[in-house]
Amino acid sequence: MADPTLRQHLLDTRICGDVATSRQENLRNFQRMLDRRREYDFGLTLGRADWTRDEVLDVMHRLCGVHPDPAFDHGQDTIDVDLTLAALDVVRDRLALAAERRERVLVATGHPTGILVIHLSVVAALRAAGAGVLVTAPDWTLPWETDNDWTRKRPRHVRCVNGVHVFAAGGELLHTHLAEPMQAVLGALDAPPDLVFADHGWAGAAAEAGIETLAFADCNDPALFVAQDEGRPVVTVGLDDNVLPHLYDPLSAHLTSWGH
Repeated sequence: MADPTLRQHLLDTRICGDVATSRQENLRNFQRMLDRRREYDFGLTLGRADWTRDEVLDVMHRLCGVHPDPAFDHGQDTIDVDLTLAALDVVRDRLALAAERRERVLVATGHPTGILVIHLSVVAALRAAGAGVLVTAPDWTLPWETDNDWTRKRPRHVRCVNGVHVFAAGGELLHTHLAEPMQAVLGALDAPPDLVFADHGWAGAAAEAGIETLAFADCNDPALFVAQDEGRPVVTVGLDDNVLPHLYDPLSAHLTSWGH
């Protein structure tokens, strides 16, 4: 049975329920994914070439909890808290198994201003249990796509912060949807990880490579949900992925309760 205190917290903080994301943004991003726009496909290829936006909407309703009516095209959209809680339980149990087996786990996030705190909590719990949290520093950079001479001198790269891989430039940690950072990390490993705990393109690139992946995604990021629906090795938890970091603390505690 779902924890009623956690359930209410997710609703009160708008991590779930009536989230801040608009229906307009959701529908726009559904189409961008279908158009194979870079940063919206998360490095994933669709198993079918004939997906429609209404079919994507159906997946997002079933797995994330957005409003199901195709005619609803303006206003505030939703994430179903009970779908989120069910997915969180699946992720928690799989993390517990990884800890028990002392698996090699790769952790990454494209949201260093939000859900990074969850990933750091998971890393700490896995390490305390003796699991192998992988740390890499691939010899890889991506130039800034800008006309500003100063920023052009600061190529983007992968940095590992206490076991969590993030996208960075100089002293800044960056939000990203790109798959290339994870592709670089996977290419730097001698063997694939047993499990990936990530989001955005970090998770998409892992699932595309056939690696079992546990992922977070907002309701305006359909690629991971569609990949899950197509049978890729990914479990996707729907949530607002950029509320104030401390608001995720009860969620982190739930995900790592096996380590207490």
